[in-house]
Amino acid sequence: IVLTAFVIYPFFPLLGSVGSQSMRKYSCVSLSTQQLNIRNLVGYEKQQVPVNAIMFITTKGIRICVSPNQKWVQSALKKIDQRRTTK
Repeated sequence: IVLTAFVIYPFFPLLGSVGSQSMRKYSCVSLSTQQLNIRNLVGYEKQQVPVNAIMFITTKGIRICVSPNQKWVQSALKKIDQRRTTK
């Protein structure tokens, strides 16, 4: 599988205490335009800063950032949520 180039940078907040905000280890700065195989996705994180994105996590632990506005993304989120509730 060849994936469109995407970049995930470590994200370190400059201000605020650890107790008052969640620490995000990775942050999306660019988005893949390729549709992913839902069967290979095991989780996701929603992000709004620095770009509005969904970071999917694959079965191999790879993190891929995509736009949340795509129809297939919303379908994938529902499938992942359904899998989580049936376990």
